[in-house]
Amino acid sequence: MLLKPRNLTLIAVIAASIYVIVSPKERQMNVFLTGYSYWDNTPRASAAIARPVIHAQAAGIGTFEDPITLAVGHSIYFGRSFMDFPTGTRFYFPLLRKYAIVEDLCGDGRTPQNGPCHIGYEGHPWLDIYVDGSEAGNQTANDCMADITGVQPAIVNPKRRYRVHSGPITEGGCQVF
Repeated sequence: MLLKPRNLTLIAVIAASIYVIVSPKERQMNVFLTGYSYWDNTPRASAAIARPVIHAQAAGIGTFEDPITLAVGHSIYFGRSFMDFPTGTRFYFPLLRKYAIVEDLCGDGRTPQNGPCHIGYEGHPWLDIYVDGSEAGNQTANDCMADITGVQPAIVNPKRRYRVHSGPITEGGCQVF
């Protein structure tokens, strides 16, 4: 049986969606978490984001009502970007005591699917949380990103009940609990 072109598109969408969460139920998983700052964002020295939901630019204090912007890997097929987690997906990071929301893309170029954000790290999805740092400076933001980078637990589609340490990550002391 020959596949029609529209079926090939469907196959590409399925292949590009390795980590897509289809259930609204809360669930725990381990992720590889990194940070990106105002200083190393694209474009550099900006808070620009690709898929705004709550914020017009990367922001957030980590509460359920004001989650921090989160970037996820994506693939480009047939000229369209397919995100590893849908825009608007919420996460809770117990070690940071922060809620986050998918509003940005991690990885760039013509084939982001070949980069680490989409491929993941040692079998774990790669998530990139906005640490800000615009007021603290580039080096402080870099140090903070190094401190939070690693495999850690995350809750996908979290409830509102979790303990929060509110404030931007870098400017809030970059605390890991």
